[in-house]
Amino acid sequence: MSTIVESNKTSGSDVEESRTRLCEEFASIAGTDSAVAQCYLAENDWQMERALNSFFEADLENVFEVKDSEEQKSQSPEAKKRKIEPKPPQQCIDLTQESPSSSKPTEEDDHKLSLISWNVDGLDTDNLAERARGLCSFLVLYTPDVVFLQELIPPYVQYLKKRAVSYLIIEGGEEGYFTGMMLKKSRVKLLENNIVAYPTTQMLRNLLVAQVTFKEHKLCLMTSHLESCKGHAEERMKQLRLVMQRVAKVGLPSNVCDVWEHLGKQEHCRYTWDTKTNTNKTVPYVSRCRFDRIYLRPASKEGVPRFQPDHMALIGLEKLDCGRFTSDHWGIYCSFVPGS
Repeated sequence: MSTIVESNKTSGSDVEESRTRLCEEFASIAGTDSAVAQCYLAENDWQMERALNSFFEADLENVFEVKDSEEQKSQSPEAKKRKIEPKPPQQCIDLTQESPSSSKPTEEDDHKLSLISWNVDGLDTDNLAERARGLCSFLVLYTPDVVFLQELIPPYVQYLKKRAVSYLIIEGGEEGYFTGMMLKKSRVKLLENNIVAYPTTQMLRNLLVAQVTFKEHKLCLMTSHLESCKGHAEERMKQLRLVMQRVAKVGLPSNVCDVWEHLGKQEHCRYTWDTKTNTNKTVPYVSRCRFDRIYLRPASKEGVPRFQPDHMALIGLEKLDCGRFTSDHWGIYCSFVPGS
């Protein structure tokens, strides 16, 4: 997203032409008319990013049902009545669509499979709107083919469905909190999906499975959020064994690998939960753990291209404008390349 800053030396006609272009661009991105665009841009000194953030923030408050402020509570009955009148449906705005100015990927990059896995901590509702928008900004930056998400809640999914329309969203539940997958519609095609229950879970945990095709390669995708905390280690192991049984149904050769280990155990990617650096959770201790992991089982049949880990990085390391991170977990970005 480019921001146009007007120079003091521009003529009146140049300024008018520049602002007209900004209004047209804003209206195109936000799905509004030029009058709404002009209002938001004027209120934000004609800075495109600030104006769009202001527009989206107002919409996010409706999605996440932010409580009325004290000022709103003191409004007259007539004002409150106007507030609750139904609004006309808004056009979906895709916050995850690549920018028109983005450079075209190389042929090599086009054949890479990219993936993000992230525990988004939807149970923490503080600054959830801005944090959800933060997730979408990483989808724009990395344009992953597949996204694994943990600790989703229904309002978070509602937001993603409205604002990540270039992705197909698969939910691992409907109530409480659950996992989910996002598949880039232009590159990944869903064949079928199902949910494998954990019979004795006390934390609503399960295994979400999807059969997909990518560049005509058939892939089996799985994501899960195993039972948490030290006191539930026995249940966690039960769930892990069930996952392994499920993997065995599609064949579990000896070459299944932990992607982080396969790529050399790079120290900067080790800790996905790090209370020393991530301050979203206020705890009286320092905990640095590799809670979040990605495993790969390459194809076992002869003659079938085998994807191999190519790159891995942690994402979400920067604080948002609200002073918090997108989640209390770092996200993991990986790419895979087809080989022989």
